[in-house]
Amino acid sequence: MSIVPAGTQSRQIQAIGDAQSHDYVSIFIAGQMFGIPVLQVQDVLGPQRITRIPLAPPEVAGSLNLRGRIVTAIDVRTRLKLPKNTESKESMSVVVDQGGEQYSLLVDNVGEVLSLTSETFERNPATLDSAWRDVSNGIHRLDGNLLIILDVARLLDFATSADAA
Repeated sequence: MSIVPAGTQSRQIQAIGDAQSHDYVSIFIAGQMFGIPVLQVQDVLGPQRITRIPLAPPEVAGSLNLRGRIVTAIDVRTRLKLPKNTESKESMSVVVDQGGEQYSLLVDNVGEVLSLTSETFERNPATLDSAWRDVSNGIHRLDGNLLIILDVARLLDFATSADAA
């Protein structure tokens, strides 16, 4: 039987509570790793048939039918001001829920779910591209890689950012 000095156990519990864990689905676009909070992700899909929508903003790739529900497909490359994908590989879809509506985020690839603590979290650096900074909640530095945390609400609010430009 070990005796723990008074107050030690509560300090240990508080220290564990301070380093909260956050889960993100990692996605890749143009070789850069981004993260989406796992609780916002509804589904991950392979290449889908997307129907173009006439007169839609450039960020809207079109719509797709997901189990009988029409879902707006967003071209995240265009939203982040990245060049079109020249590789023949088709994009994947990450279906997210925002305000009760579902959106399909078209990305190059989907990685794994990462469980990260707040200890590796940092505010957006001043050197981060302004288009990325506008849709990011911050970053995590992971073994030489930079994980940019996307704010889905701001990512989908491209009509407002287009008016400001």
